[in-house]
Amino acid sequence: MRASTIKYETFDADGAPRTASHLATSLTLAAMSLGYGVVQLDVTIVNTALDAMGKSLGGGVAELQWVVSAYTIAFAAFILTAGALGDRIGAKRIFMAGFAIFTAASLACALSPNAIVLIGARLVQGLAAAILVPNSLALLNHAYTDDRARGRAVAVWAAGASLALTAGPFVGGALITLVGWRAIFLVNLPIGLAGLWLSWRFATETTRARSREIDLAGQLAAIGALGALAGAIIEGGALGWQHPLVLSAFAAAAVLATLFVWRESRAAQPMLPLSLFGHRLFTLTTVVGLLVNVAIYGLIFVLSLYFQRINGLSAWWTGLAFVPMMGAVLPVNLLAPRLAERIGPCPTIVVGACISALGCLGLVWIEAGTSYWAIFAQMIAISGGLGLLVPPLTSTLLGSVEKARSGIAAGVLNATRQTGSVLGVALFGSLVASDSAFMIGLHQSLIISAAVLLLAAGVIGLGAKALGRAM
Repeated sequence: MRASTIKYETFDADGAPRTASHLATSLTLAAMSLGYGVVQLDVTIVNTALDAMGKSLGGGVAELQWVVSAYTIAFAAFILTAGALGDRIGAKRIFMAGFAIFTAASLACALSPNAIVLIGARLVQGLAAAILVPNSLALLNHAYTDDRARGRAVAVWAAGASLALTAGPFVGGALITLVGWRAIFLVNLPIGLAGLWLSWRFATETTRARSREIDLAGQLAAIGALGALAGAIIEGGALGWQHPLVLSAFAAAAVLATLFVWRESRAAQPMLPLSLFGHRLFTLTTVVGLLVNVAIYGLIFVLSLYFQRINGLSAWWTGLAFVPMMGAVLPVNLLAPRLAERIGPCPTIVVGACISALGCLGLVWIEAGTSYWAIFAQMIAISGGLGLLVPPLTSTLLGSVEKARSGIAAGVLNATRQTGSVLGVALFGSLVASDSAFMIGLHQSLIISAAVLLLAAGVIGLGAKALGRAM
């Protein structure tokens, strides 16, 4: 039998059975991979353009922090609601809307006349990214009914994202050198158009759960709390920590976070079911996900500025500098499950966090003009440790809750990790806001990163050990 005649049973929007060819499911996978891939591409490609953006638009470090953080704030805040919206309206409809919004926002980024417009467009991009990720998984789950085939499809989906994450700095550096920083957003247009066409032509709609409610009050509180907290940390570096606006933002973040928890404890269908945190291992892995992203993604932001503003590297060479660091993640991702089978998932997470922490400590002596090859091994250690801990972290979190709640659990992990990215960029960026004190801020960032990673290792190592005794 030819591959193109293999049929898989799926259902249309009204629940009627229909069939999809192997070609259609493969092209659905391609569309979903493009959706997740473009989201990951924009996580890293922007870092190589920070210096060029600052010079072109006249922004300082605070504005550059907002360019990065606006994307991750919206990504973190909307991802849980976006999944619920897909369940209610249909994942295909929502996914295509997300792709269209992402493509239009990318064009707006490329045409931005100033930093304020660029930050606003990045915010819309982050909203679209939050729509793309959970609904791409929902459509894959719908297209591949066989467990084994679905597992392979998800592996391809994740591998494509890792490739995009790795290619981001290199592609960004090349585009900035040859065309200019605006080209890093224009590259999303053909990807978006291809993803939209493939989704429209080959993806099948999921069954709608009309009873699924949207927790609008919780969503608004989450956006406000995260935005106020990030704003307080970012502007604290520029205005001073005692500035009335900074203190007011911290207070607003605390009030809104309290309101969010209160709302989620009483909502009939909360965007974040607090009962999940009754599973101790779920809580531990969620905390580790937050801490790890604070350390790693905050450092990537600061190192991007170090290479360009302190060492005077071009966008091209800065992109090349990050390629080995990003490229180390994928092969270590593949090795992580084998190590987890031998020593256990929690010890593997501990080992990964400790390796990354040692890499950070190995960079503490870095100075202006330090040779790239003198810090190469430390950068590989930082990213290699990340690659080692993420697969067992994800599988442990998903395994800590009932299978029926695995989707929301995965959403919580993604939202938490993106929140960590926001806080890391905000905190470390505020430490290097002054060019005259940049190296002092970089050294402080490295020490904080090492401490946070060791804290993550302690949380999962000691917490899991105590849980084992309790069981």
